[in-house]
Amino acid sequence: MPQQAIRDQGVRRADNDVPLGAEQAAVVAGARRRALRDGDRHVDTAHLLHSLLESDPDVRAVFEAAQAARLLGYLVQRSIGYGLRWQTAVEDSGALPATGPAEGYSPLAALAVRRTEERAARHGRPARGVDLLAALVADPEARAVQVLDHAGIDTRELSARLSAEPPLASEPLLSPEPPRSAEPRLASDPAREPSDDVGSSSR
Repeated sequence: MPQQAIRDQGVRRADNDVPLGAEQAAVVAGARRRALRDGDRHVDTAHLLHSLLESDPDVRAVFEAAQAARLLGYLVQRSIGYGLRWQTAVEDSGALPATGPAEGYSPLAALAVRRTEERAARHGRPARGVDLLAALVADPEARAVQVLDHAGIDTRELSARLSAEPPLASEPLLSPEPPRSAEPRLASDPAREPSDDVGSSSR
């Protein structure tokens, strides 16, 4: 029961201030289950990356099919290979405290979730998987970045691309240009006002 309570608390909030949306809560829940199953003390950025790749097709679409397969293949080896050395250390960048405000999260994982919500808020919409991916690759010391580097993915290029692209490729963005393209059909002479219709009736 105590573990269940901690799990539920971790799904609802990444820290004391930032609530999670439904999609991100599902990703975090998957990451937390994996951490508990593997005997890890904290949910770290590699756990979040693994859960994100498994659950979000928009995030998988960011990578080539071979890259996504290579990433998942490497991530599943964590519990029997490279991840064993991580079990005795806390994931942080050296600039963060060894213990974060979020129960059960590494400092960098808690920071990534907070950045996810902040990025979504700037765009005025709910947080999406691509927001979390952008946050995970923002810190070069993150374990998620180490995994991506090992898989041969240029994380600097990926971070720059995620920062430059619209928040969600499939989400229509507000743009004043398309409506304007239909205006020439209304009048061939731009100097004419709507009152010209009165004059044309006198022919």
